[in-house]
Amino acid sequence: MYKPREIEGLVDWLDPDGVKIYTISADESTIDMDAFNLRLSQVKTMQPIDWADTAAFVIFHNGASAKYLVLVWWGNDNELFTSVSVEVNGDWVIDPAKYSFCLYDMEVMWKERNIYIETMDSGRPSLMRYRTCR
Repeated sequence: MYKPREIEGLVDWLDPDGVKIYTISADESTIDMDAFNLRLSQVKTMQPIDWADTAAFVIFHNGASAKYLVLVWWGNDNELFTSVSVEVNGDWVIDPAKYSFCLYDMEVMWKERNIYIETMDSGRPSLMRYRTCR
């Protein structure tokens, strides 16, 4: 059953390449970002992307049954790409046939859609504005 979850994302929550960080917790506990940062680095190396020049965000999500890392980036002018990692028995896996982002993550995606339109797809693209807008 749906119950609102706290979504956090401060302006200075950026990884070393400028990927915006958001957190969501099913039980309202504080997210231990260190538990996600190594996986984020690993997932980023799996994509042939110049992250420093790409509008992107990540969601560190302590779900009701598992930890989810949802890495999302914009490409091809206005397409949204995703990679979802789930921690299963202590190991991170990517299995699109079994795991995806959820409706709580979509709240962040909707917000980021609007930010992207305003800062990147408005005729005056600014990656700096994108990264500092929450």
